[in-house]
Parts: sequence; C-alpha cells; structure tokens
Amino acid sequence: MSVRDEFDDWATDGRDKGMEDRHWHTAKHALARMPVEPGDVVLDLGTGSGYALRALHDTKDIGHGYGLDGSPEMVNNAREYTESDDIEFVVGDFDDLPFEDDSIDHVWSMEAFYYAPDPHHTLEEVARVLKPGGTFFCAVNYYEENVHSHEWQDNISIEMTRWSHEEYREHFRDAGLYVAEQDSIADMDIDIPDESEFPTDSWDTRQDMIDRYRTYGTLLTVGVAP
Repeated sequence: MSVRDEFDDWATDGRDKGMEDRHWHTAKHALARMPVEPGDVVLDLGTGSGYALRALHDTKDIGHGYGLDGSPEMVNNAREYTESDDIEFVVGDFDDLPFEDDSIDHVWSMEAFYYAPDPHHTLEEVARVLKPGGTFFCAVNYYEENVHSHEWQDNISIEMTRWSHEEYREHFRDAGLYVAEQDSIADMDIDIPDESEFPTDSWDTRQDMIDRYRTYGTLLTVGVAP
C-alpha cells in the first residue's frame, strides 16, 4: 500500500483527529520554540489535519501557511477544519516540493518525515526552499533510541526510516542544514495508570510505558539554512 492509500484510509475513518490529539502532547512545546515572526511563511510537511498551521496562525500570526500531504483525503479534511484564508493545503510529495527556492521562512514536520521515500533528498528539498536563516523543526516519535517504537513498522505497510539522534544530525548537515538544536520532549499529558493496571493490551509493565512517554518522548531536530 502506498503512503497515499494508507492515509486516505486514515482520513476517511476519522483517525486524523486522533493523530492530532496524540501529537499535540509534545507538538505544542516544539511549536512554541519556533522563531516565527508575524508575516512569516510556514510549510508543514505531512500536515494531516492541519492543526500545526492553525496553532501557528492563532499564536504567532504567520503570514501564510502551506500544508502539504501525500493524501488527498487528509488535505480535504484539513481544508474543512480550517477557516483562515491565510492557510492553504496541497497534495504533494516530499521528494519534489512545489515551492520556489528561498521562498519559505520555516518548515515544520511532526510524525511524518520518516515516511519520505528518500529522506536525504527530502532534506535537500527542505534546504532548497528555505530562505537563508530559515529553520526546519523535525519532530518524530519513531527513532532508533526509542526502542518502544521499533515494532510500529510491523503494523503499517509503508516502509519507514528509523534514524538515531546522530544519524539525524549527520543527514541534516549533509543536506546543507546547520544543526541548531536536538533534544527529546517528554509527553507529560498522557495518563499512565497505576501499577495494578498492568499488563495491558499495549504494555507489559508500567515502567515500559513511563520510558516510552516520559523518557523517549518526541525527538526534535532543528536545522537552519545557511
């Protein structure tokens, strides 16, 4: 199954809103760090329901937002959820971004980058469209150090890229982006039941769940265009 088919199904089933709710736990902290100024142009790669652009529009007064997704159904849903004319959504591929060189102030991606068929080329595309000094905030929960994410590949038909912290930094630099920041953002919002509730359908032990959300959380890598 292609990325488009997979996430068309998700959007049709209404799972885009579930993704938004889960991602928001850590996304809100990463979005708050973005050095966005009023009037800036922001691109959201793998926009899903479009929640990140709506948040940036409401809190940081972006000039224009582009939400790109490979799923037409996701794009249709995002348009329905969004009232602002300053935000538009397009169907597109990560390996061929439909934007001019040096045309975007900031790029955001949450839980989508690892679906890129050629992630290194995607980074080159991000570097191409960013203005000098522009930033790429790349947030992922599926990464090498997060051992509790490794089994996700077994549950989805799309091939995903699982890089380590170091590999993210190396690939960012190889694509021409300076690495300005990298850390893990803990999910402090998700409820972790009492020890007596374990094991569950998803977790063998309470400590495993604590490690997944409170220790590993979301890996954020921030690149800056020269």
